[in-house]
Amino acid sequence: QVQLVESGGGLVQAGGSLRLSCAASGLIFSRTTMGWFRQAPGKEREFVAVIFPESDNTVYADSVKGRFTISKDSAKNTVYLPLNSLKPEYTPIFYCGARPTYTTPSFYSPLGYDYWGQGTQVTVSS
Repeated sequence: QVQLVESGGGLVQAGGSLRLSCAASGLIFSRTTMGWFRQAPGKEREFVAVIFPESDNTVYADSVKGRFTISKDSAKNTVYLPLNSLKPEYTPIFYCGARPTYTTPSFYSPLGYDYWGQGTQVTVSS
């Protein structure tokens, strides 16, 4: 059974930082594309970042380039997303997704991922 468990979210003051983690099990992590998405109430799930297996190449949404850096620890089957200098304007739920195969839809779309975690809420207070 594939399981993705996000952690690291919570309440943080404006300007603070969090590090989101996604622990994966039940899949070959080293061969799986792992992505981070975010979703605000009433809105579609939005691509944030992705890291590809073996090459460790990364792709970011234009809105987060230069602000977030996705990384992974293959020994722990865990992918990370540090969030720095957080602002209260946008506080979504972050989701971790797994894309075991290269097929359509693309990795930019949540429909391109077969597995999801339960999400972790990020709330930034002023």
